[in-house]
Amino acid sequence: MTATPIPELAKRAKLASRVLAIASTAKKNEALLGAANLLEERSAEILAANALDIESAKEAGIPDGLIDRLRLDEGRVTAMANGLRQVAGLPDPVGEVIDGWVRPNGLRISRVRVPLGVVAIIYESRPNVTSDAAGLCLKAGNAAFLRGSSTAINSNMAIAAVMREAVAQAGLPQDSIVLVDDVSREAAVEFMQQPDYVDCLIPRGGPSLIRTILDNATVPYVIDGDGNCHVYVDASADLDMAESILVNAKTQRPSVCNAAESLVVHSSIADEFLPRVDKILDNVELVGDERARVSIPRATEATEEDFSTEFLDMKMSIKVVDSLDEAIDHVNETGTGHSESIITEDYRAAERFLSEVDAAAVLQNASTRFVDGEEFGFGAEIGISTQKLHARGPMGLQQLTTAKYIVRGDGQTR
Repeated sequence: MTATPIPELAKRAKLASRVLAIASTAKKNEALLGAANLLEERSAEILAANALDIESAKEAGIPDGLIDRLRLDEGRVTAMANGLRQVAGLPDPVGEVIDGWVRPNGLRISRVRVPLGVVAIIYESRPNVTSDAAGLCLKAGNAAFLRGSSTAINSNMAIAAVMREAVAQAGLPQDSIVLVDDVSREAAVEFMQQPDYVDCLIPRGGPSLIRTILDNATVPYVIDGDGNCHVYVDASADLDMAESILVNAKTQRPSVCNAAESLVVHSSIADEFLPRVDKILDNVELVGDERARVSIPRATEATEEDFSTEFLDMKMSIKVVDSLDEAIDHVNETGTGHSESIITEDYRAAERFLSEVDAAAVLQNASTRFVDGEEFGFGAEIGISTQKLHARGPMGLQQLTTAKYIVRGDGQTR
């Protein structure tokens, strides 16, 4: 089968986006609910396509952890369908009046949410992103222009075909969802270079994908960046609470971007707390500075690179500091601007940390694992932005819109 040229696919998405921009909430919800039902009805063919991807991945020697991210089963298909139903139940951001005012000359000005247009998403491995991203884009009135990885091509094509069918049944353009069928690296680069058609690019993947975006993209993009997330246990921390939060932040799901990778401990409680860390994280590889290794003899010496690394594995760096100032400096110097947590009962220490740490999300006495669109009440997310322009943190429906100024007058001239 010959792959469809990228510019042709992008143009089709652009044309569809103009219809979606003015589609009613009812029509968009009809498409989402129809897609959810059809995913479940056609789960057998989706799972058959996924089995081909799994077989190819095993033959290619892809690690088991990555294969698990690729694998679908009945439960995961149901979860995809329920995710679409959840998005359908969310308020429609399009048309929301953000603010408004009247000028002294009588002009009535309002700022209103409108779709971005064509949202391009390039992602790795996980086929559920196909439905999640398409559903969020659709609800926000955007065409979804999708490019998955070669490892999931059969799964992605099966899911996209089902969703396109449901969208058409609801009376919206099939090309509201467009999946690129060319999985070559050249096609990936070309995908990032469609400024005439793509309004925003969102990558979902590792450092190599992000580097490719930075080096090659000619369209606006929002980086879903690395998550070197810290948990800082302050001098006044409740250590039982700190234990519970640390175990959850590090071990509940270590392969995701909001898992904690770095532990920072105030020196006044290090002798008491670090031996407890040794026990509760007995299945985690620990690397630390000299003072941390005194309390945890099994820990190996941490390099400067370790303190700045997103491990995405059962490994954690440990730094002992003498002050809140030192903790904040360490977090800001080694973090990636994702999610940072302080465990403390000291109000002033908490307020300083929350104010001075430069990250998309800062937390007090809570796990970094909560920095997630669904946990924030967005219903779902299309990624977590570590940038500062347009969107920062979990990106839900509102972050998939922009604003338009609407000005009403009665003959005013300047």
